[in-house]
Amino acid sequence: MILCAHDLRKSFGETGQEIRILNGVSLKIEHPETVAIMGSSGCGKSTLISLLAGLEAPDSGEIRILNRDLRAFSPAELNSFRARNIAVIFQRFHLLDHLTALENVRLPLDLNGISKSDQIADSLLKRVGLGHRLNHFPDQLSRGECQRVAIARALAMKPKILLADEPTGSLDVKTGKEVTDLIMDLATTENIALLMATHDSEIAKRCHRRFYMNSGLLTSLPLTQVEPV
Repeated sequence: MILCAHDLRKSFGETGQEIRILNGVSLKIEHPETVAIMGSSGCGKSTLISLLAGLEAPDSGEIRILNRDLRAFSPAELNSFRARNIAVIFQRFHLLDHLTALENVRLPLDLNGISKSDQIADSLLKRVGLGHRLNHFPDQLSRGECQRVAIARALAMKPKILLADEPTGSLDVKTGKEVTDLIMDLATTENIALLMATHDSEIAKRCHRRFYMNSGLLTSLPLTQVEPV
């Protein structure tokens, strides 16, 4: 089992003024596959990604990654487990402005004591088509190039699961398609399970399974359908 989430619930706000975001979400990924979660803005897709990545804790429910219960980890153990098994690609890249493309990709490798980090980062940037941009800073790159750097960084630790939160949301249509192609191709070649939150039905059509989020719940959609009737 790569991922198993059971009855996840999450609210924000003070008691009496709580806003329920997730209302009992359950999801399983048993082998490397591509899964899309669709839904309107504010429906809880990003919250679910944050919970599955271990970046936030649910109010209740269970998350198991590679058969390990995230609740059982200390904060330090969770950081270590997440670094080696879970990668996240965000809509807004989250690159460090004072680091070059090479240094941004190399960062997780250096933090985890991986040797030959320069060579690994160089190779990854070449794989995403940025071999000519190694020493450029984020403000010297286009938005599409920044997202490619973020993808290379996400793959640096060879994760078992890749969580993508609207990875094309801030890109134009042409660049968004190129980035989607890259993510899907890399997930296949690297044998990584991919869970992607998106509002783009064309992206969802390319995934093995599709879900729709509404009212804090997930509904499984047939392969011929990308939105609920």
